[in-house]
Amino acid sequence: MMFEHKSVLLYETIDSLNIKPDGIYVDGTLGGGGHALEVCKRLGEHGRLIGIDQDADAIAAATERLKEYKDKVTVVRSNYENIHGVLAELGIEKVDGIYLDLGVSSYQLDMPERGFTYREEDAPLDMRMDQRNPQTAADIINQYSEFDLYRIIRDYGEDKFAKNIAKHIVRTRETKPIETTGELSEIIKGAIPAKIRAVGGHPSKKTFQAIRIELNHELDVLKNSLDTMIGLLNPGGRLSIITFHSLEDRIVKTRFRDNENPCICPPNFPVCVCQRKSTGKVITRKPTLPSEEEILENKRSKSSKLRVFERI
Repeated sequence: MMFEHKSVLLYETIDSLNIKPDGIYVDGTLGGGGHALEVCKRLGEHGRLIGIDQDADAIAAATERLKEYKDKVTVVRSNYENIHGVLAELGIEKVDGIYLDLGVSSYQLDMPERGFTYREEDAPLDMRMDQRNPQTAADIINQYSEFDLYRIIRDYGEDKFAKNIAKHIVRTRETKPIETTGELSEIIKGAIPAKIRAVGGHPSKKTFQAIRIELNHELDVLKNSLDTMIGLLNPGGRLSIITFHSLEDRIVKTRFRDNENPCICPPNFPVCVCQRKSTGKVITRKPTLPSEEEILENKRSKSSKLRVFERI
C-alpha cells in the first residue's frame, strides 16, 4: 500500500514559516513528505531541510517523494524529541523554522496491521509509531492495572465512561488475552450505555486515542520538546505546530504563552525581579483552522489547529 496522506493546513503552515530561500528548516514529523515538498519548492541553492520521523514506512515514502531535492534534504529516522542531538550530529546550531504535524497519518490509520484503527475486526493491537518499540497496545491492554487503564482513558481519552471501560477490559482479559482491535472495540461497546452509543461517535474512538497516546508517550514528548525547539530557532525563526485534539492544543498554547511572558513575579510587584526573559512572541492569538473546503475534501482535517511562535 502506498504511503498516502493529505497534508492538513498545508499552505497555511508553509506561509506561517516565512521561508527564506537560503534558510534551514526542520520537519519534525516528516510523514509522507507533503509539507516538506512545499518547503523544498521554496528553497534556493543554499537552503536546507532536515526531515525527522520515527516510522520506517514514512522515511521510505518521504525519501522517494523528495528525491528531486535530495541535495537539499537530509532524512533522519528518529523522534522529534531528539531534535537537538539530530542537529548537533549534522553540525547545525540554529535553524530558521521548525514545524510539526501531530496527526496520525492516513496510511497508519488505513493499514489494518498497524492497529491504529477501531474500524477493523481482526487487526493486531499494535499502535506503535516506531516499530522498534518492543511494547505494543496489546501489552498496555493486557498488563496495566485497572486503575492505570482508567487513568489513561480518563486523562488521554477524556471519556466519562473510563472507569466502566477499564473494568470491562480487566474482566474480559481474565478469561483470555485481548489481542485484536475488534475484540477491544466490542468490550468498549459493552461498557457504554446503548442510548449514548446511538447518538455519539464511534464508542471506541476515545479509548483508542488514549492507548495510542500512552504507548507512544505523545504528550510527554510534545511537552518536553517545545522549549528546546524554540531555543534552536534563529531570531525571526518560527515554530509552527498542527494539533488534532484539545490535550495537544492546550500544551502548545500554554508553552507558547509562557515563552512569550515567562515572568513569575506576583502581580503586585512594581517591577520584575525574577529576571526571566521572553524568548519570542505568539503569532496566532487564535489558532488557524481549516477552511470549509478543506474539511469537505479531507474530513480528518476537521479537528486540526495551527499555532505559530516566533523567536526574538
